[in-house]
Amino acid sequence: MRGTVLVARMDNLGDVLLAGPCVRAVAAGAERVILLTGPRGRAAGDLLPGVDEVLTWCAPWIDPEPPPVTQEDVDGLVRRLRGLSLDAALVLTSFHQSPLPLALVLRMAGVPWIGAISEDYPGSLLDLRHHVPGDPPEAVRMLSLARKAGFSLPSGDNGGLAIRRPLPPVDGLPGPGPLDEGYVVVHPAASVPARQPSAARSAAIVKALQAAGYRVVVTGSPSETELTREVAGDALDLGGRTGLSELAAVLAGAKVVVAPNTGTAHLAAAVGTPVVSLFAPVVPASRWAPYGVPAALLGDQHAACRDSRARICPVPGHPCLDLVPPEDVVEAVGHLSRGSSRRRGPR
Repeated sequence: MRGTVLVARMDNLGDVLLAGPCVRAVAAGAERVILLTGPRGRAAGDLLPGVDEVLTWCAPWIDPEPPPVTQEDVDGLVRRLRGLSLDAALVLTSFHQSPLPLALVLRMAGVPWIGAISEDYPGSLLDLRHHVPGDPPEAVRMLSLARKAGFSLPSGDNGGLAIRRPLPPVDGLPGPGPLDEGYVVVHPAASVPARQPSAARSAAIVKALQAAGYRVVVTGSPSETELTREVAGDALDLGGRTGLSELAAVLAGAKVVVAPNTGTAHLAAAVGTPVVSLFAPVVPASRWAPYGVPAALLGDQHAACRDSRARICPVPGHPCLDLVPPEDVVEAVGHLSRGSSRRRGPR
């Protein structure tokens, strides 16, 4: 299949990063790849190798704070898509999301061939209705759709996560300094509260790492500066001081990244840095744990919240993460920093 192919992944930064292997496979066989993202994933889309253009639209059936559905908004997307003269489209979704609303919009825009993973009967909305058995990692699941559609990764691409290189210099940031000095990044926040430890637990992890002799850098988005300030203590607080590409560069210079199930963990994987994953089991770790790099999974994977997809922890005290001993994090960081080989991009 050649021509112009649209790949859609409409949710968060981490989801878009995990779509990277699928995108690269499509790019290896298409003349042009257009990535359609939601506003929460746009910045990651700009970093993916193989993407020629990124479009953004907020899907009301996927975004956690959805806008009203209006004919004007949908008609506007249809016009934009029709103007692209698309030859095909792949709609990427998580297991609990439906590709069919977007497939309908794509049909209205005249897209002649559409593929997606779908458990629901698609009628005439899909030309390829792909089924993925079991519980594979999300990156593998999405790549399987590209392969079913006739796209393959190029020779030498190992199917791991990746972002565009070179990364921007971060020597001007206060603290990281020369990247060969090494440090541990602690990223305390996640997109929903159920997936992140309490500020007190994250602060205890920072102190334990410092007591073990590690230099610690705390990272976060501009909306997370209050949290990073509380967590960092006297460690370096880069909360709100980096865009996504600068954050990637900081992660690339780290020995290990400590993070909950959030986009930053996947960004660390995309730059080849080992991850200590503080993973709340509200979604399956088999699908969403850091992919393609050495990782240590901490947190009670059999807690009462398991597979609930809860956004707010339903169990008092958030025990699946807040009972993780800081000493276990220090031990995992030591193991990963001593014993892992670093991977740098697809190979």
